[in-house]
Amino acid sequence: MLRPEVVVDTMPAPQRIAPFAHAVSGDVITPGSGRPPGDGDDEIGTGRFILLHDPAGNDAWGGTFRCVTFARADVEPEMAADPSLPTVGWSWLTDALDSHGGDHIAASGSVTVVHTEGFGEMAADGSDAQIEVRASWTPTSDMGAHISAWSDLLCAIAGLPPLAPGVIPLQQRRRGTR
Repeated sequence: MLRPEVVVDTMPAPQRIAPFAHAVSGDVITPGSGRPPGDGDDEIGTGRFILLHDPAGNDAWGGTFRCVTFARADVEPEMAADPSLPTVGWSWLTDALDSHGGDHIAASGSVTVVHTEGFGEMAADGSDAQIEVRASWTPTSDMGAHISAWSDLLCAIAGLPPLAPGVIPLQQRRRGTR
């Protein structure tokens, strides 16, 4: 189940990596309003999830399916300066997979932290920082667990607290329904 702060849309999937693929993008919106992004809410994180399938299998994957994800969000410059942030960023993914029962093998990826400082004519722009998680893994359990873990990763990277154990998030109403 997706967190209610995550708004998902389908997107074109890569065509050359595997015979079959499906891709979605997700945006984490400011919690609370229930409006779609661009309708008064701020996007505080973004990402995509791609499911690849090769019925013949792929030796590098160790299976016939592969999950690929990307997640990015702004962080405070002070947080970006913390040398442990990449390790923490990777743990957001692995902890989310573990908490949803997203069993997997052959996980790989990277966590990138970028800190930008404006100078000269751009000094007024100030500091800016982002964290980016890129990862892939071979799922060995129900795909729903992996999608739920991706949703949690997006929320964690955007700075939202995890849901308490046993709490089921309420789904946002669609516009125009009662």
